[in-house]
Amino acid sequence: MLTLVEPIPVTLITRHDCHLCDDMAGVIAEVGRTFAIDLEVRDVDADPDPDLLRLYSDEVPVLLIAGRKAFKYRVTPRELARRLRDERRRTGQH
Repeated sequence: MLTLVEPIPVTLITRHDCHLCDDMAGVIAEVGRTFAIDLEVRDVDADPDPDLLRLYSDEVPVLLIAGRKAFKYRVTPRELARRLRDERRRTGQH
């Protein structure tokens, strides 16, 4: 019997010409090959939500997992995979 896994919502808050943002996006792409994720990318400078700029302008890149801040500036594939496994356990999806 095949069990469908609900994708974990992941939001990358980024900005144009940000090498750390590019690095984090690469880690997400790598880890996303083995985890069901629903990735949203939001540019802190272009997004119409003024709270996004106010909250995260000095911290980009920021990675939110299920709406909660999980990482800022840098993340390794190992760290991200661990957080995604923790999120699966938290939501009862093993």
